[in-house]
Amino acid sequence: MTLNSASPAFLADLQARLPEGRLRPSEPRYLEEPRGRFQGSAAAHVAMPRATSEVSTILRACHAARVGVVPFGGGTGLVGGQVMPDGPTPLILSLEKMNHVRAVYPLENVIEVEAGTILADVQAAAEEVGRLFPLSLASEGSAQIGGNLASNAGGVNVLRYGNTRNLCLGLEAVLPNGEVWNGLTRLHKDNTGYDLRGLMIGAEGTLGIITAAALKLSPRPASLGTALIVVDSPEAALRLLALARAQVGEAVSVFELIHRQGLDFVAETLPDIRQPFAQHPEWMVLIELGMSRNAEEALEAIFASALEDGLVSDGLIAQSAQQRADFWALREHIPVANKRIGSVSSHDIALPLQSVPEFIRQAGRAIAALGDYRINCFGHLGDGNLHYNVFPAQGRDRSEYDNQRDAVKRAVHDLVAEYDGSFSAEHGVGRLKTGDLARYGDPGKLTAMRAIKAALDPHGIMNPGVLFPVS
Repeated sequence: MTLNSASPAFLADLQARLPEGRLRPSEPRYLEEPRGRFQGSAAAHVAMPRATSEVSTILRACHAARVGVVPFGGGTGLVGGQVMPDGPTPLILSLEKMNHVRAVYPLENVIEVEAGTILADVQAAAEEVGRLFPLSLASEGSAQIGGNLASNAGGVNVLRYGNTRNLCLGLEAVLPNGEVWNGLTRLHKDNTGYDLRGLMIGAEGTLGIITAAALKLSPRPASLGTALIVVDSPEAALRLLALARAQVGEAVSVFELIHRQGLDFVAETLPDIRQPFAQHPEWMVLIELGMSRNAEEALEAIFASALEDGLVSDGLIAQSAQQRADFWALREHIPVANKRIGSVSSHDIALPLQSVPEFIRQAGRAIAALGDYRINCFGHLGDGNLHYNVFPAQGRDRSEYDNQRDAVKRAVHDLVAEYDGSFSAEHGVGRLKTGDLARYGDPGKLTAMRAIKAALDPHGIMNPGVLFPVS
């Protein structure tokens, strides 16, 4: 498949089909991504439609002219899905002007929003009617719901509420040829053929453009309990999770594993962040319960049982909203501290829960065999998602390890594959991990994915280079 650049003649023709002001030259923020590994073409233009019909016009024109389309949401993705670094100049498509809450149905626990709506604004709209939209990410102040859906974002509440896919009932989307799919249903049951909703979610903009979504809301827990609990090991953390769920069931909303290295990095780079323990423990867990009442009492009972079983040695249960905020500030600033330290190689992986402790042991040995590194292993233990990040030794810079990055990544991902895990738990494949998908992906699945892509996007205009390299 051969793509063409978005030439001045093409742009002029497209502008004539759209209302005034919908096309403009790109700005630096549309050409960058957070990790700085990809840089877009400065010659690119940005389309900013304000209605689904305008998205349809744009895709129809790009389909006919074979011009690539790069969807751009909040720009917070970590795998380069929002930036096309080479090839014919694409058209960047931003839905930031399509940012309205279309309707809220409190009795149904459903909200309908346009794809450019900021995640925090969806949460606020739910709160206004006494409901909860439980998707929660560090980037929720700038991430857009369309990007969350396109990447099937996870976050800290997956254990209880599921990924973004689990929070979506219906979609409105524009297919690569410009045809509009009106699938914005609020139905919980609809067995009328292929699950196009599920297909679009997680496709990373390679099969079409999501323009609106019907999302599930939940009751707001009347009582929240949050604690930082010191555990002896990842094994003890998993046993603590089992104990907690045995006592309170699905009330466990969050179960985050945190290693001492993360606390050390925060102390080194962000000294104003409050540290809960004078001596950083080797391992600890951030746990949060959401209940109708007495969440703090439930946490106290869980801690007492775990102490009796020898699973925990210390802990703090938040006694105020401020203390809860402090606990969360610590967890949410670990990625910020990681960025300031500068990783050699970062890994967003998923493993079967019982394999997590042994993986951590084996991966530590494999990395140590490659050289002198620091490892910050943390993440959403409740759903098996770890952020296993490898850093330079103290006093050294990551640039000194450039020639070792691939070996580190290969060692981690090979071990993940041995444990039947995933090299991409919640960040997606993007452009960064296309080689990993080719190496570790199931052949049958890859064949089906290529067939679906070819059927829906025969000219290959949608987000070229994402999931599969451009041939």
